[in-house]
Amino acid sequence: MTVPHHLRVHRSDENLAREGQLAWRIAEIAADPVDVEPDVVDMIINRFIDNAAVAAASITRAPVSAARQQALDHAVSIGGAGATIFGCALERRSSPEWAAWANGVAVRELDYHDTFLAADYSHPGDNIPPILAVAQHVGSDGAALVRGVATGYEIQIDLVKAICLHKHKIDHVAHLGPSAAAGIGTLLGLDAEIIFQAVGQALHTTTATRQSRKGEISTWKAHAPAFAGKMAVEAVDRAMRGETSPSPIYEGEDGVIAWMLDGPEAAYEVPLPGEGEPKRAILDSYTKEHSAEYQAQAWIDLARKLHGQYPDLRDGKGPEGQEIESITLHTSHHTHYVIGSGANDPQKYDPTASRETLDHSIPYIFTVALQDGTWHHVDSYTPERAGRPDTVALWHNVTTAEDEEWTRRYHSTDPAEKAFGGRVVIRFADGLELVDEIAVADAHPLGARPFEREDYIRKFRMLAEPVLAPEEIERFLELVQRLPELSPEEVAQLTIVAQTGVLAAAPAPKGLF
Repeated sequence: MTVPHHLRVHRSDENLAREGQLAWRIAEIAADPVDVEPDVVDMIINRFIDNAAVAAASITRAPVSAARQQALDHAVSIGGAGATIFGCALERRSSPEWAAWANGVAVRELDYHDTFLAADYSHPGDNIPPILAVAQHVGSDGAALVRGVATGYEIQIDLVKAICLHKHKIDHVAHLGPSAAAGIGTLLGLDAEIIFQAVGQALHTTTATRQSRKGEISTWKAHAPAFAGKMAVEAVDRAMRGETSPSPIYEGEDGVIAWMLDGPEAAYEVPLPGEGEPKRAILDSYTKEHSAEYQAQAWIDLARKLHGQYPDLRDGKGPEGQEIESITLHTSHHTHYVIGSGANDPQKYDPTASRETLDHSIPYIFTVALQDGTWHHVDSYTPERAGRPDTVALWHNVTTAEDEEWTRRYHSTDPAEKAFGGRVVIRFADGLELVDEIAVADAHPLGARPFEREDYIRKFRMLAEPVLAPEEIERFLELVQRLPELSPEEVAQLTIVAQTGVLAAAPAPKGLF
């Protein structure tokens, strides 16, 4: 059964033993050789497919091309065979930390893979690139890879359930560094002492501010989790060589909690699996049907439903031809203040804003989905689409408002009650109102059309077909669905190879390396 870990700040003179530290507890979980249950294995396979899908869709985008070129400019380290890079030929490899970097950017670039939201945000699929890169480098088999990924998901999701980073303006990848390090430790079968040191180093090097997700959002948004994964690989390497980390990293009087989070009097209860308990947290996460911030998923689904029910809304009018006066999205605190008008970011209403900014603007997203009745990972973000005069006019009439009930449901620990949507009120010039609501996205496990294996495969085919040859699509799908049975040689082929000419047409910028 789950054993909550009580976490608080300790003065130096309290001499907190490592056995009482969260990093040690994480290490013990990572070192616990518990079997991975079949439904967890199935979901891990789904998430490998999902990651490959969104990586394929982003493979020629500038941030991904830059990260890929950085990786290619580094030779394979002498300690192993190296790791593959999304898009490149199977034999073209880099050292594992740089492969984790390049593949992490490819997975994260379009904001289109899995999510878990609780006390904080997370995209736990970000654990897969660094764990896979190390697996390929050292020659791990599929069973070991599955165990490592199960740990990565477990630790990140458990941390996200208990510890809020964003209210202190710390980027959520601070939970990813420790989880990826723990997952790599499980993959390699390391003992708790080594994993403990790696977790501490990974946390210490991956705490950064949320400015990367504020105002004019830059391309670093995609790089941040990849950087955390790269740091996790390097932290494990140092720990394996006998190097130690700041301790206690979470609980120290000058540590993360005391100075970056809730302060010296803070306390948390972190839900962690007990000894011998299976790691099942991945089943609490959910993927995206649409390429946008997760808190926009349900709103896109509601908007496209209204688009079909009330065709005049597409033109900014009501059923009787009356003009739309305002659209208010009553939603959770998180949605209002992070991607809504409560952020007070003028860029969220700027038609010349970056793609990264627009995918964190629920006023923009709801407007376009309402007008188009659909959402596309490229077409919905083009400058031409964002700058359409009728879109800009309607968009500027869309605001968000925090609603206590939707905030309560957002934070609920009851899966049947937890919600990420809200209530829309469309007010017309004659005073009439159209009201509707949605709790979860259609693709959510409790949604109208929960994602199953065939949905992940369909998403992969849709996103991969423009850049992968048909035989490469089939090769990857056949391989990945045998994940726990794969030999080390087959794990080394667990990537996607672009059609001839695709990468040649992508930018290959030069830098220091």
